[in-house]
Amino acid sequence: MEIAYTVQPRPDTGVYNAKLGMWLFLASEVMLFGGLFSAYVFLRMGAPPDTWPHGWLSVPLGTLNTLLLAASAVTTLLAWAACKARRFDRFKLHLGLTLILGTIFLGIKGYEYRDKWLHYEVQLKDGRIADGHLVRARTTAETVVLHGRYVADRRELLDGRRKHGPHEELVIPRDQIVRMQNYAPRHNTFMAIYFTLTGLHGLHVLGGLVVFAYLWGPGSRLWHVDPEHFTNRVEVAGLFWHFVDLVWIFLFPVLYLT
Repeated sequence: MEIAYTVQPRPDTGVYNAKLGMWLFLASEVMLFGGLFSAYVFLRMGAPPDTWPHGWLSVPLGTLNTLLLAASAVTTLLAWAACKARRFDRFKLHLGLTLILGTIFLGIKGYEYRDKWLHYEVQLKDGRIADGHLVRARTTAETVVLHGRYVADRRELLDGRRKHGPHEELVIPRDQIVRMQNYAPRHNTFMAIYFTLTGLHGLHVLGGLVVFAYLWGPGSRLWHVDPEHFTNRVEVAGLFWHFVDLVWIFLFPVLYLT
């Protein structure tokens, strides 16, 4: 039995079923990310003066990831256009490039996450604060070794531009530590919303890559049976990918540039 309106548009909506379903799904996604963006705005506006971090994220890496996703949007569109033109070889090329670009994006995000997870703020009994990256090879049960610097006031840490000053190896006895916390989600409100927004977005990127990998590999067998149906599948997956790109266009300036 053939499923209706997988290729031909419905007379009542003007689009085929999968495309209609994707638009409805994306409407719910807009509400999801819209709520999270609203939460960020309220948290940012409600923060006391001089308590919100600035410059904690790498703008060059964020810019690179923006360019990668922008390029992947183009290659996705070209893959769909190749299907419409019945150029299966070009489809494989362009969708393969999309997979590579998306994988590099996730690799960079993984590097950023690892950098934050190994970055520590250590409060000492004498009132000083050590800030830097953990040197695991030198850290023992008696001492903690950081590559970083000492600061006298925690407010100095909120300005990420000051983190680029001279750094040195700090050997800190564990019995002098009052509190030791890495830059994980529980570090403060900013890190919590950063990991929530970018983590959820990253899961969407991963999901899109899984679908693209299926269409590039075993799913491409449908091309030889019903090329128009396969083209519609590529279009629907592309709609989701363009939404993922659009979300990042908002995430980048909100998190990295403010």
